[in-house]
Amino acid sequence: MARERKFTLEELYQATKDTLVHVGYNGFTFSIIAEKLELSRGTIYKYFVNKDELITEYMLYDMNRFLEDLKLIHQYKSFDEQFDYLLGIIFRDRTIQQLIRIASQIPESKENQVKVNLEKLRRLHLDMYAQLEDFIQLGKVEGKIRENLHSGLILGFIFQSIVIPNHFQVPESDWFSSIKDIIRFGIYRQS
Repeated sequence: MARERKFTLEELYQATKDTLVHVGYNGFTFSIIAEKLELSRGTIYKYFVNKDELITEYMLYDMNRFLEDLKLIHQYKSFDEQFDYLLGIIFRDRTIQQLIRIASQIPESKENQVKVNLEKLRRLHLDMYAQLEDFIQLGKVEGKIRENLHSGLILGFIFQSIVIPNHFQVPESDWFSSIKDIIRFGIYRQS
């Protein structure tokens, strides 16, 4: 019997992420992951009951990493510094929104671990918005954000900005800078 190749959880999660980004939820299979990692499908089944369990475990891992980075926002004192930091971590991994949408495609499962993982993901998503409430309030206190705008709308707009397609191949740094400007100042000329 051939010896099985050893792999790390990080390698498995990276292969999972890459596959989800390229083929989506419906195209995702253990066969693709096994081929990428040079493993048998059976090796993956030793650790995960099905693709939904692997995908949700990966998403929990990735969301927790993102939230750890997000906690560092409070080391910046001004709203502008926090804004720059937030957009920096969002743009560093532009797949986060795509992965959140994929999570919504995972059907309710009979598998207990998948149910638990989906509930944890929902709570983490809400926790992320709750953590950012202080950021929004700071912007309002400093007079940077209009009082009448709802926090959820502001945060949704910021997070959705990373999925705007760059059809004209604007250089990444210019694209990022332009999105920051539009969020900060809108599209109208300041009079």
